[in-house]
Amino acid sequence: MRISKVTTKTGDRGQTSLGRGEKVSKSHPRIQCLGGVDELNAQVGFAIVACNDTFTIAELKSIQNDLFNLGGEIATPNLEKSLLPEQRVGFLEQRIEAMNEELPPLKEFILPGGDEFSARLHIARTVCRRVERDIVGFPSEETDIHQTVWLRYLNRLSDYFFVLARYHNSQQGVKENMWEQTS
Repeated sequence: MRISKVTTKTGDRGQTSLGRGEKVSKSHPRIQCLGGVDELNAQVGFAIVACNDTFTIAELKSIQNDLFNLGGEIATPNLEKSLLPEQRVGFLEQRIEAMNEELPPLKEFILPGGDEFSARLHIARTVCRRVERDIVGFPSEETDIHQTVWLRYLNRLSDYFFVLARYHNSQQGVKENMWEQTS
């Protein structure tokens, strides 16, 4: 898909088009999810500009492509061919496992933060969780054949952001701040 004209004025009355041209309200659950995926993708881009590791940047850019593919599936209900392959869930699982092997086990909740890159990853993680909740909240008539893969991908992606933030802080010598229960 190529965009030749950004300003179309077709949305001026609160409507927009899905992938096959069907007009829906901009408050439609699919559009809500698309907006969330777009916001998540922007948060990943925001994290990238604070990263100085070329491997991690390349990995995050591949995730941005995944998010565009996810958006394409959300925008085109029950698309026959998946744009977000199941293997990308496995990719995230492998990366989480590899990073976790180099981290101390968690004994308590940690407070989001660390250096700027890690703090941005924590924001991306929370946006990711919101998108996941939005997809779970699809009305029953809006369910999609690819929805289970979307949910698995987003669930792993939020875990990935959490572990990457911890991993990065560890590599930079930034101490984790543990949650302290107050009485």
